[in-house]
Amino acid sequence: MISCSPQQLFLGFSKLGIDSSTSRLKLLEELQKVLPPTVMVPERRLENLVEQALIVQRDACYFHNSIDGLSLYIDHHCGKDQIPSRTLQVDEDGELLLKHTLNGHEKSVMMAAWSPDDCQLLTCGVEETIRRWDVESGKCLHVYEKPGGFISCTWFPDGKQILSCLTDQHFCIWDLDGKEVDCWKGQRSTNTSNSAVAKDGKLIISTNMEKTILLFDRETKQERLIEEDQTITSFSLSEDGDFLLVDLKGEAIHLWNIRNSPIRVNRYSGHKRSRFVIRSCFGGSEQAFIASGSEDSQVYIWHRATGDLIETLAGHSGTVNCVSWNPANPHMLASASDDHTIRIWGVKKASLKRKDVGSSSNGIHANGNAHGNGFVHQCNGNSTK
Repeated sequence: MISCSPQQLFLGFSKLGIDSSTSRLKLLEELQKVLPPTVMVPERRLENLVEQALIVQRDACYFHNSIDGLSLYIDHHCGKDQIPSRTLQVDEDGELLLKHTLNGHEKSVMMAAWSPDDCQLLTCGVEETIRRWDVESGKCLHVYEKPGGFISCTWFPDGKQILSCLTDQHFCIWDLDGKEVDCWKGQRSTNTSNSAVAKDGKLIISTNMEKTILLFDRETKQERLIEEDQTITSFSLSEDGDFLLVDLKGEAIHLWNIRNSPIRVNRYSGHKRSRFVIRSCFGGSEQAFIASGSEDSQVYIWHRATGDLIETLAGHSGTVNCVSWNPANPHMLASASDDHTIRIWGVKKASLKRKDVGSSSNGIHANGNAHGNGFVHQCNGNSTK
């Protein structure tokens, strides 16, 4: 077939009942029936090889924090200037415009939680009610009540249900109109409770005891535990729901893979913490970095995969209690401090430009899988993830 003329080839196709307009595809189909799989090139093999090459480049890019796709025309590289390290804005007392005063709680408000679409707000009073507010109007949309009151609350990822922790160690799930969907007795023995709901809405995560976090599957009723050697002060769930960042009373932050049996995969240290609750977060492009506040008035940033400390941000004059990385802009980070200011950190304007090629005109992006250390690559960027 390789040495015959085009006329003979088309004649052969007609004898096989193959239309010459689709002859190449039909020929491959016929050859696949008689040739062993070991000598056939798998379907979409070239595309897979290109994607693997892009993943290798991204893995090798230590400071990768770009929102653009990778180019095939030049090797990819991000510099340290892609990490937010310059103060863009400082919000001090009196500088922010008061939009609403939310009245209704009879006791101190213990926590607040934004809805996934940022249009509503939950507030939880100490051993009291949970209130749901409309952000635009400031109107209270619903009050959730239980005897004894609540100690914490959080949203389900779809924004259609609410998880609450009660003072009597029960957990309750509510729809937005106040209907109780589910309620069960937990094992919590602490006075306060952090809680989170995984992306699929099935896994409930909560502090269990001072040194233990409970992972509860609502469907299977299976319980798994994360056990630490030190007191747990807070935790943060990754966007994909597979990893948990645990802040400890000592000067350490642990990263756990909770996809199956919980496994500790990394440790971050260097920040200062002895008296206050310091909260950390995932952040950057594909959540490739870890950020935390510190009692020495600085913000600390680590490389998530390696655990290396790559940046410390000075500017605050008091303990930095909390940090939050913008989920839509990997070049923006916020920090809140006891100096009564909130700082917005960003990169220099020149750093916003790509260092490889302006855009990925070939339309091919990296695609890959989750490594054991929680550094994840994907084809279409954030979905979230």
